[in-house]
Amino acid sequence: MAVHQGEKIKIPKHSVNRPPTPDAAEDQGKEPTLQEIINIKLIESGEKERLMELLRERLIDCGWKDEMKALCRAHVKKKGRNNVTVDDLVHLITPKGRASVPDSVKAELLQRIRTFLMSAAL
Repeated sequence: MAVHQGEKIKIPKHSVNRPPTPDAAEDQGKEPTLQEIINIKLIESGEKERLMELLRERLIDCGWKDEMKALCRAHVKKKGRNNVTVDDLVHLITPKGRASVPDSVKAELLQRIRTFLMSAAL
């Protein structure tokens, strides 16, 4: 596919991990939801990045990351290296990964979010 000067390339606004980004026209005049407000506050304060780092650490500590890596390697070995895409792995691993996050990790993150919300008076 050749791209000519001045020609725009359309890039999809979605990924496997998040829903499509709404168009700006759709957002005008619409009040943000509580979830959107919380997300904005988490990002603005830097707390979201701290929570993400905590999650990464906890998932490594409990062996979750190694478990997911092993599942990926087993799938690649079974299907053959040239017959597997990243999207294949994401679709295979995502449900298993989400279901296998330890309850203690979920509880710790939830408590940190609650503490943040109380301190932000939301």
